[in-house]
Amino acid sequence: MNRISHKLQENKKLLSIYFTAGYPQLDDTKTILEQLEKSGVDLVEIGLPFSDPLADGPTIQASSTQALENGMTTKKLFEQLEDIRKTVSIPLIIMGYFNPMLQYGIEKFCKKCAEIGIDGLIIPDLPLEVYTEEYQAIFQQYGLQNIFLITPQTSEKRIRQIDEASEGFIYMVSSASITGAKNSFGDAQQAYFERIDQMKLQHPQIVGFGISNADTFDKATQFAKGAIIGSAFIKHLTENGTQNIHSFVDQIRKSN
Repeated sequence: MNRISHKLQENKKLLSIYFTAGYPQLDDTKTILEQLEKSGVDLVEIGLPFSDPLADGPTIQASSTQALENGMTTKKLFEQLEDIRKTVSIPLIIMGYFNPMLQYGIEKFCKKCAEIGIDGLIIPDLPLEVYTEEYQAIFQQYGLQNIFLITPQTSEKRIRQIDEASEGFIYMVSSASITGAKNSFGDAQQAYFERIDQMKLQHPQIVGFGISNADTFDKATQFAKGAIIGSAFIKHLTENGTQNIHSFVDQIRKSN
């Protein structure tokens, strides 16, 4: 069984952390992954930096720019992750835009992911129809789950199509805005969380965008299986480097 599917069966709210590969320093990737697992994080999204990110807020954009300046490339990331399964056992997902993967070669990219133990991909700009018609068979051949995003503006029909094509979980974007840490959720977001919950989808949802602390984690997971923290963790790395990762995770988990 794919590690993501196995993790989703656990009777707990899942905490996923996003960080940009090659940030703050080029060779921090492996250290961060190891520290996150030791700190009790359930799964990790490794951001593949891209020069023209569509949905990323200023914090993640800045980390991508710095990572690229540090020398991060797709090839470099795969080299860094070559032996990652010797020390890290939690599910690992690469999140990135389609163009770098296309330039690398889709099947070559998927094959390399399988070889090093990547469990899934999140590709925000790969349309559902293009995936199912052209790439789904390749992903399945290499045991990779493709994680689709939904937003408050996604129609019910589209959500059900995504649910049908999904494996693992659905990435539920909390708002239509770009990524970024927020201190609380409004009534509209709570109503959205409840609406999706009432649809009784086949696949669990993990909420992303705007999760930054224990309070937003609790609210996001009231109706969902888990939540993803990105910008707030990047900010922690900016201020602390790879030190005190456990304390960051602990303050999110303190009420769970």
